[in-house]
Amino acid sequence: MRKFIFLIFIISLLCVGHEASAQMSRKKIKKNNRSISHYKGKKRGFDPNKKYNAVGISLNAMNYYGDIAPLPRKASTDIAFTRPAIGFSYTHRFGPFYQLTGSFTYGTLAGSDAESADPSGDNAYRFVRNLSFRNRVKELSVVGTFDLFPNQGTYISRVKWTPYAFLGLAVFHHNPQAKGVDGKWVDLQPLGTEGQFTNLPSDAANAGIKPYNRIQFAIPFGIGARFRINEVMDISGEFGFRYLFTDYIDDVSRNYVDLTLLSPETRAFSYRSNEVNPTASEAVAAIASKTFTLSDGTIVYAGYGHEHPDNKRGNKNDRDTYTITTIRLTYILGKTFHRAKFR
Repeated sequence: MRKFIFLIFIISLLCVGHEASAQMSRKKIKKNNRSISHYKGKKRGFDPNKKYNAVGISLNAMNYYGDIAPLPRKASTDIAFTRPAIGFSYTHRFGPFYQLTGSFTYGTLAGSDAESADPSGDNAYRFVRNLSFRNRVKELSVVGTFDLFPNQGTYISRVKWTPYAFLGLAVFHHNPQAKGVDGKWVDLQPLGTEGQFTNLPSDAANAGIKPYNRIQFAIPFGIGARFRINEVMDISGEFGFRYLFTDYIDDVSRNYVDLTLLSPETRAFSYRSNEVNPTASEAVAAIASKTFTLSDGTIVYAGYGHEHPDNKRGNKNDRDTYTITTIRLTYILGKTFHRAKFR
């Protein structure tokens, strides 16, 4: 009888325990269900499996804005002096809106008073100035790009097209040259055409002038649009400005100096109005009629017009700039995606 009572007691305990365990399990399930219903995903940055790299090649058009332009305006340029350039780039996408691009660009800038300025108009003085240059620019840049339309997927599911804006930093090497009367191109920076390597008197207009550096920094910025061609190729078009910290892309910035202080070669490239036909137009003849004689007997024109009555070569208050119009073909390197796919 005692054994029977003990057995009943044990069975009762097991039933109670099972019921308690079942209740606890139901509570746990309900709790988990509530947690799942409120789960919004793990908060972290852009999925690293969706990052990718790309390489690109571009054809560019370069335009110069500076002292040797048709008009005395910042936006003045001569489209006829648009010059081609080539570029190579490497891009890393690190977010749905953002990518970073490093580029190398090689191209030429050019300008000419004789070919751009109107000898019969109000800007005939630029024709009489008769300066010209070319400058082969080698630029390294790093720019950050912000896309208007986000890319939330892998590169295979990227958007069909998106406009974008970019801003960055560039360093470039430049070397302004001019063609002599013998037809040969000559580097202008070593000459010091505005007295950079001359012991100018303290009352000279360019007193204290220093040689300019041929390695300079710039701030590239602009806008563009990128279009998907297929799973691994994009084509983009962009227009970018280069904000410069130099006014010597064209070797022109300040005043003429006393030519008798310069070497014969430097003088030949500093002052070139003597190569102009003074009868080219009535406006040119009026400018050419205002002359003075240097101490060595050289006759030069006294300034070159109403814009610069103080015998200036250029305007040091307006820095030069240049623009690059780009068509870029990009090939996407999808190694990151493939590693994720086959894990």
